[in-house]
Amino acid sequence: MSNLELAPSVMRFYSEKDEDSRLRSSADGRMELARTRELLRRFLPPAPARVLDVGGGTGIHAEWLMKDGYEVTLVDPVPRHVESASAVCPAIMGDARDLPEPDDSFDVVQLLGPLYHLPDPDDRRRALSEANRVVKPGGLIAAAAINRYASLFEHVTYAHLHTERIHHSVSKILETAVYDGVRGFTLSYFHRAEELGAELAASGLRDVQVFGIEGPAWSLVKAAEQQPGEGPTDDLIASAMAAARMAEPYPELLAASSHLLAVGKAPTDAEADRVSGEA
Repeated sequence: MSNLELAPSVMRFYSEKDEDSRLRSSADGRMELARTRELLRRFLPPAPARVLDVGGGTGIHAEWLMKDGYEVTLVDPVPRHVESASAVCPAIMGDARDLPEPDDSFDVVQLLGPLYHLPDPDDRRRALSEANRVVKPGGLIAAAAINRYASLFEHVTYAHLHTERIHHSVSKILETAVYDGVRGFTLSYFHRAEELGAELAASGLRDVQVFGIEGPAWSLVKAAEQQPGEGPTDDLIASAMAAARMAEPYPELLAASSHLLAVGKAPTDAEADRVSGEA
């Protein structure tokens, strides 16, 4: 395992909280899981292909990838995650910034969480550099991020954005892009869509695209779930999912999604040689 350290608040949060439960049971979590799967399936190479699931938690994405016929290895820095994920696929301790895998060894590298908790841009560059190192030439890299404006929408759904403490906390996130993890959630970084795309492109990836995972209507679903009664109807969730798909051609709507997904291709050997020759 890498000797890099995870921020204490991040380790504590994921050692105590069940992220799988949020993705499987909450309405917006189910939207996030379904749309992430839907988007990745557009770009994944045919199975069987080797996928490295970096920061893969307890294996919630590895589970469907394995069922689709992919060969998945999971890397995560949280011991309880690795223990649980071992029941799904090969799982090892490791850090996104120093992957315990050889060069050019995977067809796909996905980071569906590590960038959430790396507020230092050097750490994010290092994580993307490591993904580039272990992916094969021409391979796929997919990275998720929390949207800069997600907390603004989310705390309206809880009907407390107008309170002084929450108003101050969300204002600070909007201003700095960082949440310090003092209470509730943990140390986090909030990306703008163009920033996420630029970071992947700067790492050397080509054909970078950025998507809003849950789309512009996710907060309506979450708000309905917070109100008394039976929660959001199947029709409301289906409409919100349709809105996410319809919004894809319109980059201005990326700001309304809760999470972002960026995908890009590592250069082929020929492309890398050409760039090297031009330099």
